[in-house]
Amino acid sequence: MRQSQLFTKTRREAPADEVAKNAQLLVRAGYIHKEMAGVYSYLPLGLRTLNRIIQIIREEMDAIGGQELVMSALQDKELWSRTDRWDDAKVDNWFKTSFKSGGETGLGITHEEPLTRIMTDHVSSYRDLPVYAYQFQNKFRNELRAKSGIMRGKEFLMKDLYSFSKDDAQHDAFYAKAREAYLRVFARAGVGDKTYVTFASGGIFSEFSEEFQTISDAGEDTIYVDEEKRLAVNAEVYSGETLSKLGLDKEKLVEKKAIEAGNTFNLGTRFSEPLGLTYTDETGAKKPVIMGCYGIGPTRLMGIIVETLADEKGLVWPMEVAPFKYHLVSLGHEGDEISKLADALYDDLKKKGVDVLYDDRNARAGEKFADSDLLGMPYRIVVGKDSVATGSFEVVNRATGVVEKKSRAEILAM
Repeated sequence: MRQSQLFTKTRREAPADEVAKNAQLLVRAGYIHKEMAGVYSYLPLGLRTLNRIIQIIREEMDAIGGQELVMSALQDKELWSRTDRWDDAKVDNWFKTSFKSGGETGLGITHEEPLTRIMTDHVSSYRDLPVYAYQFQNKFRNELRAKSGIMRGKEFLMKDLYSFSKDDAQHDAFYAKAREAYLRVFARAGVGDKTYVTFASGGIFSEFSEEFQTISDAGEDTIYVDEEKRLAVNAEVYSGETLSKLGLDKEKLVEKKAIEAGNTFNLGTRFSEPLGLTYTDETGAKKPVIMGCYGIGPTRLMGIIVETLADEKGLVWPMEVAPFKYHLVSLGHEGDEISKLADALYDDLKKKGVDVLYDDRNARAGEKFADSDLLGMPYRIVVGKDSVATGSFEVVNRATGVVEKKSRAEILAM
């Protein structure tokens, strides 16, 4: 993409109504646009980044047997009433409205109920199990406060996977696979070294759930980390009894602030029993299906990456997440030798299928470099007078600041 054709513009100052670093930088860099508190639109660069994150998650979910689908955002009141989750006194963050034809509906906050009902049409025997189904879909939650940028919104994208198993053994085996898949997602997204499996309350479902918490001063949670075992305990369940059950030594735990990046729950038969999801086992007996749920918010993860990796100059995207691998910056003017050389290198990179953002604007070098730092591509390639004279280009690693001189052939081989 030529930057001269990109409709978004960078901003020098952070928006006055944003307090979260992720929102400030993403708005300044032209990745997102704020519609209202807790609601954002994703502009071309933001959408490219978000789609990269989605693809990482999709690949890891497919690798453990996930099947992708998309369900409706509009929810059936009767269905949710059967699980006692429609009443505002029980779940207080619904967005609800009425049909002109009569009756109420709500915008999905999660999707255990509708997917369980779908499965009643497709699961009847132990031979139909297990099933692992997931989707990427916008969720809507009527949050009282939305102050963490894209990490906590009233509308946000969620990957929610649900497992359906015949017994606890089958469920537990998949649960372990999902945990490892989540850790691979965070590693590929560039925050694996900062993210810990964290034991938290399982609520009404089980004794513990597992959260994936990323260390950050912007975090809303307090966790206690065993850095050697790479395990942590959320403050909500931190006690001597819990530590004993988990085999953790209090003396080795370090208190940290963290952001919840994902979670997994053992649901048991909480939804299958009231919604009639059963199967016939090998003996002919009818049994309820054992369920689990597994969530990662791609938009939230995008915000976490910004919070943990950005620096004082701007965004710093890991390679697998970045909207473009290279930011090609020409210091010439239209028609001169520098611009011709930059055009040629841009064409060469495109032919190789390399994602490159080409700053071909007639702007000052200082402005281009400041924008390049703010936009955060992994590598900046600078084409200047020296490039014309020597045939070499300055390549700057955004994360480390290391500068190298490379030939055209070396760049094409990167």
